[in-house]
Amino acid sequence: MQRVKAIVSYDGTRFSGYQIQPGMRTVQLEIDKALVKMHKDKEIFSVASGRTDSGVHANGQVIHFDTPLNLPIDRWKLALNVLLPTDIRLVEVEYVSEDFHARYSATGKTYVYKWSYSEVHSPFERDFSVHLGRSHPDIELMKEAAAYLIGTHDFTSFCSSKTATSNKVRTVRMLTLEKKGDYLIMTIEGNGFLYNMVRSIAGMLLVVGNGWKTPADVKQILESCSRKANVKTAPAHGLYLDEVSYKD
Repeated sequence: MQRVKAIVSYDGTRFSGYQIQPGMRTVQLEIDKALVKMHKDKEIFSVASGRTDSGVHANGQVIHFDTPLNLPIDRWKLALNVLLPTDIRLVEVEYVSEDFHARYSATGKTYVYKWSYSEVHSPFERDFSVHLGRSHPDIELMKEAAAYLIGTHDFTSFCSSKTATSNKVRTVRMLTLEKKGDYLIMTIEGNGFLYNMVRSIAGMLLVVGNGWKTPADVKQILESCSRKANVKTAPAHGLYLDEVSYKD
């Protein structure tokens, strides 16, 4: 058996998230179906760095799977992309040691959130960015609020009540906001994220940018460690899992 690592890109619009769910179309389901076809109906299961929610996209999701097939590495990408639906693509594939694990070997993740300033939101962008409409948020206020979230904190106030893990402490190593053309881009990198944490941070920062909360309010909400803080969750379709990092 050999272990294969792959970087996967997908349009999350028509998926009920990444993880397999009974009766639902998911990214993992489609990947595993393609692997079964390649292995002539032998069950092969993929493991991902983590799940993404319904509507969330990925540029750099990472998976691994074990295979008895001894193929040239470039054949994997070609063969699986033929079998996969067009809203999923393998972009990089390599053989790795058996101690590599897509989830447990990860040292960090980077997410990107996209808002659109365009006067008319293109129908070709409606599933890939969140339209700000007439809103023109104050980016400097958003940056001031974001500074309170950088570092190691208990992020209970910024996760869903459905979060299963009891340990809500995470480290945000980088959180930036910048205008690029017609887009406002939030980029966040950390050692891990709780369920809906990134979308909750994006939602709260936009609330600050629109003047409905202050940066000091964000500090207070963070320190309250309470899910009753009424933090707004940003829509899923503006979010991208951009990169998963591993030790060299």
